[in-house]
Amino acid sequence: MEIAKPAVNPEEMHKVCRQVAERSAHILSEFAQRHVANSVSAAVSDELGIAKAYMDLYARMFSNPLALASASTNMMFDYMQLWQSSWLKLFGVESRPVAQPARSDSRFKDSDWDSNFLFDFIKQSYLIASRHIQHAVANVDGLPEESQKKVAFFTRQYVDALAPSNFVLTNPQVLRETVASGGQNLLKGLNNLLSDVEKGEGQLRISMTDEAAFQLGKNVATTPGKVVFQTDLMQLIQYQPATAEVYRRPLIIMPPWINKYYILDLREKNSFIKWAVDQGHTVFVISWVNPDARLAQKGFEDYLLEGSLAALDAVERATGENKVNFIGYCLGGTLLGCTLSHLAAKGDDRVAAATFFVSLLDFSAPGELGVFIDEQQVQNLEKKMNERGYLEGSEMAGTFNLLRANDLVWSFVINNYLLGKDPFPFDLLYWNSDSTRMPAKMHSFYLRNMYMKNLLGVPGGITLAGEPVDLSKVRIPAYFISTVEDHIAPWMTTYRGARYLGGKVRFVLGGSGHIAGIVNPPAAKKYHFWTNAALPESPDEWFEGADQHPGSWWVDWQAWIDSRNADAKGASKVPARTPGDGKLKVLEDAPGSYATLRLSAKKPVA
Repeated sequence: MEIAKPAVNPEEMHKVCRQVAERSAHILSEFAQRHVANSVSAAVSDELGIAKAYMDLYARMFSNPLALASASTNMMFDYMQLWQSSWLKLFGVESRPVAQPARSDSRFKDSDWDSNFLFDFIKQSYLIASRHIQHAVANVDGLPEESQKKVAFFTRQYVDALAPSNFVLTNPQVLRETVASGGQNLLKGLNNLLSDVEKGEGQLRISMTDEAAFQLGKNVATTPGKVVFQTDLMQLIQYQPATAEVYRRPLIIMPPWINKYYILDLREKNSFIKWAVDQGHTVFVISWVNPDARLAQKGFEDYLLEGSLAALDAVERATGENKVNFIGYCLGGTLLGCTLSHLAAKGDDRVAAATFFVSLLDFSAPGELGVFIDEQQVQNLEKKMNERGYLEGSEMAGTFNLLRANDLVWSFVINNYLLGKDPFPFDLLYWNSDSTRMPAKMHSFYLRNMYMKNLLGVPGGITLAGEPVDLSKVRIPAYFISTVEDHIAPWMTTYRGARYLGGKVRFVLGGSGHIAGIVNPPAAKKYHFWTNAALPESPDEWFEGADQHPGSWWVDWQAWIDSRNADAKGASKVPARTPGDGKLKVLEDAPGSYATLRLSAKKPVA
């Protein structure tokens, strides 16, 4: 490993040191006043149930000393192999690594992790320990399922945190930069750390991107459109047509209110909204409000009445059409299922076809999110929400980030705090940091009735707006797109939910994850997708019979929706519709005031 000579600027060093000292004194003083008592209280109460889970683990492990000894022996055997392999490598003898990182593991991409004897030994030592520790806690007989999930999840967080890439002396890239800059990178990194603590008002809020580099309507969320309708909970955006003729049936897109809608309209080249407009759809998008305490009593039922049903009425007024196609993304898809059931109970057939983007209708296996959802944790969450009237957006964002900690936490710790670099401007991470709140009443209902009790798939298990929800009564054509690496809505679980519907369902499995697998334009020529005309009981059986296709599922969806867009006479196109020409008048330009409110701006709710 070549290390450059230090090039220290004394004046710059003095400036950074002074900033660090001033910020440290200020932040530590405020932190002591605001958070110490609360932190002690939280630790004693064990709100996440971690202590109990590990006590269960220790009790079971020590009751089977033979299994514990076997696990220790296997790990020591791997270390002996590593020691032998390393000596052979030191003397120039080719030898196979004992442990290698996964191809997707970006922590060990620096060439010194392989070429340098010491760093290669450190890397493999860590990977061996990580593998054996996680294997040991995952194979303890008799451990309660709830404890097993928590132990597996938090053990992974522990071993990820101890990765050698997260420390100055054991990360070759950081070590080179530290020597070359005379330690200025660490001082700058400390300054960045203090800035993030200040920004989070005492809590660490890691900067993932240069937020000043983006502005809604300027370089993100730029597809031309107008807000034509709004309620307390949402604004409805109608987009300018891009073709002389458009499909007769309008297209309504309902995103989740966990995040903002413009994940589907980041840039022109990867905007699903613009792509749909270019295909000839009259596109309407629901842009949810970012609620505060005034909306604390808005429940899931209100999102149905003032969200999806209100949008359906508004689109009919704007276009004169009584048939639409509807898309729901994630939680928006969960609400779409409830909406379709409500319409079916009322004998209302205004939705001709429905599309579900990575949406859960069954919650029996919600993935690692289930680690954070049990009676004790929900009670603690409800207590916090009832005090404020909402779930703070940054708290939910932190939970989602933990699901992919190496990518969404530790990579930024290394870049921002160890290397002392400013975060790179990245539109997707700008959207990811644009937190949204959840009303207390709605979120409590959602967690208890869907995640904890899994009642959505039970006919009559949930009642909304006076109508029992029965997904089997939904008999319109439906398109389900899920993604193979989704850690928020696991595809085998979304598959089970798709089978709840009573109509013809086309299930498609895309590549990548919850976001990248959906925001995958055809021009990018990335990933692939699987299709199977059948919908057998088992997702494994479905996959065995599926055909793989290169590229984006968007093209498959467009062919599917096109074949269902003709009316009874075969006509499917009408002259293009301009926002404001119908019975709904323009209120403001897209993206609208609901979307542009950013919690970090500390402005009141629009």
